[in-house]
Amino acid sequence: MSSENNQKFYINGQWVNPHSTQLLDVINPANEEIITQIAIGNEEDLNNAVKAAKNSFETWSVSSVEERLSLLNKLKEIYQRRFDEMALAITTEMGCPKDFSSDVQTQSGLDHLNDFIEQLKNFNFENKFNEKSNNFITHEPIGVCGLITPCNWPINQIALKVIPALATGCTMILKPSEIAPLSGILFAEMMDEAGFPAGVFNLVNGDGAGVGTFMSGHPDIDLVSFTGSTRAGRLILQNASHTIKRVCLELGGKGGNIVFADAPSNAVREGIRNVMSNSGQSCDAPTRMLVERSIYDRSVEEAVDEVSKMKVDTPEKNGDHIGPVVSKVQYDKIINLIELGKKEGAYLACGGSDRPQDLSKGYYIQPTIFTNVTNDREIAKSEIFGPVLSIIPFDSEEEAINIVNDTEYGLGNYIQTSDMEKARRVAKRLRSGVVYINGQSMDSGTPFGGYRQSGNGREGGKWGLDEYLEVKTITGWV
Repeated sequence: MSSENNQKFYINGQWVNPHSTQLLDVINPANEEIITQIAIGNEEDLNNAVKAAKNSFETWSVSSVEERLSLLNKLKEIYQRRFDEMALAITTEMGCPKDFSSDVQTQSGLDHLNDFIEQLKNFNFENKFNEKSNNFITHEPIGVCGLITPCNWPINQIALKVIPALATGCTMILKPSEIAPLSGILFAEMMDEAGFPAGVFNLVNGDGAGVGTFMSGHPDIDLVSFTGSTRAGRLILQNASHTIKRVCLELGGKGGNIVFADAPSNAVREGIRNVMSNSGQSCDAPTRMLVERSIYDRSVEEAVDEVSKMKVDTPEKNGDHIGPVVSKVQYDKIINLIELGKKEGAYLACGGSDRPQDLSKGYYIQPTIFTNVTNDREIAKSEIFGPVLSIIPFDSEEEAINIVNDTEYGLGNYIQTSDMEKARRVAKRLRSGVVYINGQSMDSGTPFGGYRQSGNGREGGKWGLDEYLEVKTITGWV
C-alpha cells in the first residue's frame, strides 16, 4: 500500500488531491501513536465523485454479466496477491491481532468476493412473469450508490457493499470509516489495478457529519447503504427522506444467548469466546448470556474460568489473544458503562475498568463479566461494543424468549440446547435477523441483517444483489 494515496481521493479513475484542506490523524489503537493522516472531504469533493459515478452509470449499467465477471475475477486475483497487505492494514488501523486479522477479517473479504462471483453467474436478471403471460420482469441497477462502512469489520463490510453494487451494474462512492481508513484506501488501489472503468468506483474519505451527511442527502445518489450505530442510522434515514432514496441499514445489536440446562458441555465457554472475539466489537455479539437457573452457578464459574485463560496483548503477536478496541472514544464509552454497571448493583465477576497488566498505552480493556444482572439495567440494554458480558438467569423457556426479545434491537440471537425440537421452536420466536443454534456459523451467501432498530435490508448472497436492483414490469412483451 502506498502512503502517498492517504491524503488523496480516488475519483473518476484517478487519485486526485482533495478540495478540502482538512486532515485527520489516524491513530494506532495499540500504542496511541499517529500512523498517518488522511484528507477529510467536503461537499465539493463528494459532488465530483457523484458526478463521475453518474456519468459512468450510463455505460456500466448496460455492461454484460461477462464483463463484470471478468473484472471481478481480476479483482479477486489482485486481492489474493495483496492479501497480506490487507491483513497488515487491518491490524494497524484497528489493532486486530495479526492471526485474527488474516484468518478471519481479511479472509471474510475474499469469501464474500468468491460468493458474489458465483451468485452473479447464476442470477436471472430477466424473465417472463409466467408462460401464459406477456408480462416481462427485469431487474435493473438502482443507480449511484453511497456506501458507508464501519471500523470494526472494515473489509468485510466493504466487500458486502461494493461487490454486489458492481455485480448488478451500479456505480458508487465509498466512504470508509475515518477511524480505520487504510483498508479502504488499499481496496481502492486494488480496484484501480483491476481496471474497472473510470467513475464506476470512487472513494472519498470523511466523517459522518460531513461526507456522510452530504452523501445521504445528495439528490443524485439513489441508494445509501450504511453499517454502524443505530444513532447514526436514524440520522441518515432522516436526511435521506428528502430525496426518497433507498436506505439500507445494518445497525447495532444486543444479542441474547440462551443456555438451556441441556446445552452441550462447551456451550458456556464457546459463548464467552464468541462475545470476546474481535475485542467484543461485533454488532451481533452475544453480549447477554441467559442461563437456566438450575445450571446458573456452574455456568458462571465456567465463564469466569474461561475468561481467566484469555490474554490481552499487542496485535503484532501471533496467537488468539484479545487486542485493543478501535479508538479512544470507544474505550472511554466502554469504561464508563463498566463503571455504570457497578453503580447499578451488578456484580463484577471478573475484569473491570483497570488496564490489563503490562499494557500502559493503547486502548486495551480486560474481558469483563457481570452477574446479578436484570434486563432493565443499562449494561443489559445498551450496545457496549467491547469485551463485556452480562449473565442473566431464567426459569422457563417462555421467560427466556421474553427476555431476549425485550430490546430495541434484533440482529443476532443464540440458542444452546441438545433438544433440536426446542431449538427450532424457540428460534422461530426470537425477533432477530439471524439465530445461531449450538454455535453453528452462517454459510457464505446467507442473508445477514436485522429486525427493528438493528436495521433493514439484507447483505450477502442473492439477497445482497437484490438490495441494489430495481424491479420493472414490462407489459406486452412478445
